[in-house]
Amino acid sequence: MPAETLVDTIVIAVAALVGLAVLAAALLRAWNGWLDLKRLELGRQPGVDLLPGAGRIELADLKERLRKLEAIAAGVDL
Repeated sequence: MPAETLVDTIVIAVAALVGLAVLAAALLRAWNGWLDLKRLELGRQPGVDLLPGAGRIELADLKERLRKLEAIAAGVDL
């Protein structure tokens, strides 16, 4: 194998690795941006966790609303 072909192969391999690293960095940045967007949609600050029982309270509120809506749909007065 001539030396020029070996150098060409190495250059192509290095360029491919650099391109892959740039692509991976861009995808990671996009993923983090998407996660930040979802956090904003949920009304939370990045890095701030909800209180331990907050999820259960919200779920209980949703169940209560659903129960009321079902009663309204069935024609029952509350």
